[in-house]
Formats: sequence, C-alpha cells, structure tokens
Amino acid sequence: MGMRKVNIIYVVCVLLCCLGLPACKKNIGLTMVSVADSVRHYYPLIAGQVLNLSYEIENTGDQPLIIRDIQSSCGCIVPLLKQGERMVLPERKARLRFRYESAKNIGYVQHVIRIYGNIHPNGMVKLVFDVNVVPHADYTRDYEELYKEEVERSALVRGLVDGDESEKGYYVDDVSRDSRESPRYPWRGEE
Repeated sequence: MGMRKVNIIYVVCVLLCCLGLPACKKNIGLTMVSVADSVRHYYPLIAGQVLNLSYEIENTGDQPLIIRDIQSSCGCIVPLLKQGERMVLPERKARLRFRYESAKNIGYVQHVIRIYGNIHPNGMVKLVFDVNVVPHADYTRDYEELYKEEVERSALVRGLVDGDESEKGYYVDDVSRDSRESPRYPWRGEE
C-alpha cells in the first residue's frame, strides 16, 4: 500500500508541474533600441590590417532586448560576443564588438552588419561602415611590370587561339613508322 501512495503522489506532482510551468512563461514584446554612430566612415587601411569595431547599443524600451542573430555582409567580419551579451535589460547599454579582417578586400568597401531581435518596428537594426583598403607599397607594381604582364597575357591568348609554334597539339605513339611509308591502299593487301 505504501508504494501505491508514493506512485500516486508522484503522478500528482508531475501533473501539477506540467500544468503550472506554462503559467510561468512570459512573452517578451518589442523594444526600442538606439545605436550611437550606426553609420561610420573609417580611414584607409593597408590590406591585411585588422580593424576592431565597437558599437554601443542602448535598450530604450521597457522590454529586455534579446539578440537572436547577427549577420554580416562579409565573412571577413567576425562578431566577438560572449554568451551573456545577447540580452540587454531596459535602460541599459551593451557594447557589441566585431573584428574586420581586410585581407580579402581591396579598394572601397562598404559592409552591413544586421542585428536581429525583438526590435521595434521591423525586428532588425543595421550597422553600416565603409573603408578604403589600399595595397601595401611593397606589392604595388610599377608601369614596367604591368606592361610585361599585359604582353605575356596577350601572348598567352594568341597562343591559345592560334596555337603555339613550338607545340604540334598532338602526340604519336611510334615515330619509327611514318604514314608516308605505308602502302597506298592497305585494305587491298597490295604492297
């Protein structure tokens, strides 16, 4: 009898927990955010340099901000967020850090970082920055090198179209047998 009472009590406790837990759930509504200097123009970088970005986001609403996803326009932008930095309480600020690796870009680039969450009105805030990535002076080719590359490129194209004079474009198995030495009509059996 004692075991039966324990089982009944256990079942009742499980049912109460299952019925009571959904009542503890609170729906989080939309909140307003403010980002200082969300559009930035950085000074030129030398290709390969790393640019550390830091944005201060402020939750100006009355609901906690929950950052669900961060997407950047380039794989060269790496978010440096810790686990606890994905939630910002009302009237609080958080610092979002990113690392931009300029090795894969040359020239003027503009990148967008989209932060998704419970943000009013459309669930997203954009962080935009641009920078001019210049090649290092050691890697800048002068006029003679550019001219030489152009001449080699045009010779390569001409060789692909017309064929290279040093190559026949085919190969033979046996050089000892030449077609001029074969009989005139081999299918007749004449020699």
